[in-house]
Amino acid sequence: MVALVASCGPAKAPPAQPAIAVVEAAVVAPVAEGGLVLSGTLARRREMTLSFRIAGVITDLAVDAGDTVAVGQSLARLDPTSVESRRTQAEADLERVRRDLRRDENLLAQGYVSQQRVDDRRSALKSAQAAYDSAVFDRRWASLSAPVGGVVLERLAQRGEVVQPGQAVLRIADLASPLVLRVPVADRDLVRVAVGQSVEITVDGLPGEALIGQVVKIGQAASPRTGAVIVEVEAPSRPNLRSGLTAKARFGALPGPAAPVGPAAILSVPAEAILEAQGSEAFVFRLQGDRVRRVAVRFHGFDGDFARIEGLTPGDRVVTAGAGFVSDGERVRTADSAAMAGAVR
Repeated sequence: MVALVASCGPAKAPPAQPAIAVVEAAVVAPVAEGGLVLSGTLARRREMTLSFRIAGVITDLAVDAGDTVAVGQSLARLDPTSVESRRTQAEADLERVRRDLRRDENLLAQGYVSQQRVDDRRSALKSAQAAYDSAVFDRRWASLSAPVGGVVLERLAQRGEVVQPGQAVLRIADLASPLVLRVPVADRDLVRVAVGQSVEITVDGLPGEALIGQVVKIGQAASPRTGAVIVEVEAPSRPNLRSGLTAKARFGALPGPAAPVGPAAILSVPAEAILEAQGSEAFVFRLQGDRVRRVAVRFHGFDGDFARIEGLTPGDRVVTAGAGFVSDGERVRTADSAAMAGAVR
């Protein structure tokens, strides 16, 4: 009987689920003192892609990436057989139409043909002349010459390859043009940028060196995909700077009101904190005590290992490693990244 009473006692509560280990990070302003840091790629202001106007087989390609070229230098040629045959055919057609016109003009003077027939011959002559001029023009485009003195940045075709009209063959930079750094600036940050503003440039390939550039152009249209506007910064001339190098531009704060620091400010979080980014929408897990809350933020793109967001405040804590394994309202415990890496292994 005692055993029966004991079995009817209150049921034990199920054991609490263990908290999931995550790594957290603080939400911070992207740069100190109201400045702005953005990444981009150095390029010559005048870079051009060369292509043939006509289709054909490349029989000669005399340069490769890194070669310097002089203005007017021959760079590539197509097999001239087909284009020369078209020119010869067009020339023969032009001569035939001219003979027909001269004959009919003599017959018109004698009253044997009508004026309309002569007019038709004259129209045919104009058409034949246009076809011949086009064939001659195409023959000139069977070879590529350097439009400027500079350096070959990229070789995009090979000897023996069949190319189509407009297909890229070579990319050339004019070494007389300055190096510029083009960076995308969010619309909200454009108030921090002005033409003539000094910019500190750091190049990944030149660690420890800081260069001073200048804003020379601010784009007039925003990207329909990101909403960013391209800002062009002219870099100083240095022999160790080359087109294609990755660099960062630090824009100092302009005189005026301080940048906002509340939920309307653009802030920085580690890139791995971002979840389900689609366009300008994304989510993060913000810590509240020992639980996480799924929060919608406005996404402004990545800057290296960080993401630029809007909708949080500096000092908020967000989940980085482990964000993909928790749910809204779930209990978590924080761990350092080394411990998380050991747990994964």
